[in-house]
Amino acid sequence: MNPLWKSDEELFALTRRELYTAVVGDIMDILGHKRQFLPPTIQPLRDDMVVIGRAMPVLEMHDEGGEGPGRHSEVVNRPFGLMLPALDDLQPGEVYLCSGSSPSYALWGELMSMAATNRGAVGAVVNGYSRDTKGILAQNFACFSMGRYSQDQRPRGKVVDFRCTIKFGDVTVHPDDIVFGDLDGVCVVPKEIETEVFTQALEKARGEKRVFEAIKGGMKAQESWDKFGIM
Repeated sequence: MNPLWKSDEELFALTRRELYTAVVGDIMDILGHKRQFLPPTIQPLRDDMVVIGRAMPVLEMHDEGGEGPGRHSEVVNRPFGLMLPALDDLQPGEVYLCSGSSPSYALWGELMSMAATNRGAVGAVVNGYSRDTKGILAQNFACFSMGRYSQDQRPRGKVVDFRCTIKFGDVTVHPDDIVFGDLDGVCVVPKEIETEVFTQALEKARGEKRVFEAIKGGMKAQESWDKFGIM
């Protein structure tokens, strides 16, 4: 048990209060995990949105073959594939994290946000677009996407699996990894190193405040680096 937090709820609250994606990414770089940021095209729907929670990875594919009956796979015979079961399987503190489709339609919307909220989920990060922007913003639901675009996914794509390992840009995402996103990007912290990452990130973030005050007070950049080892 970490002395700084005793539960996910405490860790996530501490992260929201004191951390930002840059410092968490810096620590993962130091630990040798240098490909943990999702593509820079993934941005919050509103600048002040922050997402922090456990990943519920969702695999989607581009599919214009229509719905059944008649197709060999029962998954693609269904409207949206497994999207609705995936939404219903979300757990408190989780983030719906979807990748695998073509970037030609919206992967998230207003009704999905309400369904996720009812399950206790804390956000959605999708490798594509979102729509129903006013409705999502009205719910204050943390949504990160490639931007706003109304074109629907039903005739163009289907969820084919969830709670599975997926690739999102350069990042391999496993169920229960920690997803952390803010205005500067979204990073994924592998579960097996999360304690080390967040402990060191808190130390660095608190140190950066001391460095800021030192530089603000007139200390030169090289002098501050020599003294604190932080920049």
